Amino acid sequence: MEKVKVGFIGVGGMAEHHIKTLQKLERAELTAVHDINLERANQIGSAYGADVYADAEQLLDSGKVDALFICTPPFARDDIEQKAAAKGIALLSEKPVGLDLEAAKRNARAIAASGVVNSSGYCLRYLETVQKAKTYLTGKQINMVLAYRIGGLPPVAWWRQQHMSGGQMVEQSTHQVDLVRYLAGEFDQVHSIYAQRSIRDVHPEATISDYGVVSFTMRSGAVGSIVNSCGSPHFGRGEVEIYGPDFYLCIDGKSLTIRDGETKRDEQCDTDFYLEQDRAFIEAVRTGRQELVLGDYAEAVATLEATLAFNASADAHKTVSVG
Repeated sequence: MEKVKVGFIGVGGMAEHHIKTLQKLERAELTAVHDINLERANQIGSAYGADVYADAEQLLDSGKVDALFICTPPFARDDIEQKAAAKGIALLSEKPVGLDLEAAKRNARAIAASGVVNSSGYCLRYLETVQKAKTYLTGKQINMVLAYRIGGLPPVAWWRQQHMSGGQMVEQSTHQVDLVRYLAGEFDQVHSIYAQRSIRDVHPEATISDYGVVSFTMRSGAVGSIVNSCGSPHFGRGEVEIYGPDFYLCIDGKSLTIRDGETKRDEQCDTDFYLEQDRAFIEAVRTGRQELVLGDYAEAVATLEATLAFNASADAHKTVSVG
């Protein structure tokens, strides 16, 4: 196809970021939007020249959508992925792909059976630093992984409710969890400790934890930990560090550091990872080449499974298995 007609279900802040990104892609055309907040949907439709639909299924039935971005919050996910796939509509589902693991797995099976091109919102995979790291790590023994996601609290009320966001590990630190999986393999055993330290001083109604630590083993035998906090508005971290018997590698966004017996690399990359993610998806839809996508829906489900296991361990105060 010459141009990919794109629709959106959910047009909040993340969706508009995608929409602005798509304006840079000549092969993409925004044609349809839906949101339960009709005022917001009309605002986006008017601003970007898209038809507005009051009902999600009417959008799917419109014949005006080749590819669908699903950008609803995690608590609002349902089976829209299945319905889109059944109609042959390609889809990119923002992370996390829900809070109900079994429902997400049903969606994944339906998507796989349909054969439609599919992607997820794990945009960090498209960083040049990440791709260089993945190439460097090929065939190397990984012994330990340390990851961090530390920063402030997003300014939306639902994010502070555990049953709506899944907490920081599921909704935000999921990016670092996904990078650990992408670069170092699958989790095996996990043990989590979460705490509410300061969040209720500012938001008494909050039910999420604002500090957490996860220790884990991986199926490869490697060990590691993930530290996260949404209680640090004045200082942030987002690194993934990987240690082997004869190397050290660190990804900190657009920075890559590698040390070994022969290499001393300190690189800065200027990748617009949102642009590269959306470009890969649109081109995959246009050409039918699923391999252009670096993180499909099934990968997003696997990352969701890991983060939900982290939460289960914290709730039960014991070590649990992933998968």
